[in-house]
Amino acid sequence: MISYKLLTYQGKSGPRAGILIDEEILDVAMLTRIPSYKSMLNILNDWESSQAIIDSALKELREKKIKPIPLDKAKLLAPVLYPSTIFCAGANYLDHLQEMAAVKNIEPDPDPRTLGLKPWHFIKTSRSVIGTGSTIKLPPYSKIIDWEAELTVVIGRVAKNIPPGNALDYVAGYTIANDLSLRDQAIRPHLPLTSPFRYDWVSQKCFDCSCPIGPWIVPAMEIKDPQNLGIKLWVNDILKQDSNTSKMIFSVAEQISHLSTRVTLYPGDLILTGTPSGVGSAKGESLKPGDVVRIWIEKIGVLTNIMA
Repeated sequence: MISYKLLTYQGKSGPRAGILIDEEILDVAMLTRIPSYKSMLNILNDWESSQAIIDSALKELREKKIKPIPLDKAKLLAPVLYPSTIFCAGANYLDHLQEMAAVKNIEPDPDPRTLGLKPWHFIKTSRSVIGTGSTIKLPPYSKIIDWEAELTVVIGRVAKNIPPGNALDYVAGYTIANDLSLRDQAIRPHLPLTSPFRYDWVSQKCFDCSCPIGPWIVPAMEIKDPQNLGIKLWVNDILKQDSNTSKMIFSVAEQISHLSTRVTLYPGDLILTGTPSGVGSAKGESLKPGDVVRIWIEKIGVLTNIMA
């Protein structure tokens, strides 16, 4: 098998799916001679066949006169435009639970497993996605804009009621996401603490460009163990988050399995698997115009965005 990464780049006539090999991009539709493969979603919808088709085409590459595009000359977009659903894990690193409890000056919640709880997710809109290198306009109605580095799963097969032991078989690959959050928009004002209508998930989590993802998708075959990956985030080259996916409360497989018992997962769906400690609100810090955020995840790459 030839090692490669999948991405979406801006072509002359619009977004195009590409394969990255040795700092050069090959157009997937041109490489495979399958026109529908110009779309990443079409590739993922055909994932059980497209992997073999791509591998075969790469082995015959010398016989095909395809001019590659240098990576540094391409405009990368979000690798999946646009996922049908983006699921985001809430409070899935124990150290993050502890730091947020300290912010609120309360006792940390117990490990959810000891309470018999299952993974917990919310949803972002598919139009929240934006690619690496893009500028993100910060919402003017928020003053506390936070970062959250997250390993992200890209689903490659329809999944329903999948046991944890088989869950990773439904993963096409992995990418990086920043679950940008407006901390001062989480609670609707003037409502009592006991009100079930206090929380505003849309304002806090779903503003435009609130889900940068990228820079590409690393096929699942390249990452044997998603529970042992380093994860780091910098703001203006200052390290803020430094952890490992081994510190997740619920594993990637457990999250996929649980979600599949509630909804059907489809190719191209994204699962953001939670963020570790080091978020800005824990230290009274917030993103501001001009800030550069970089997220690195081992074996995947670096996602970079500029705030404006």
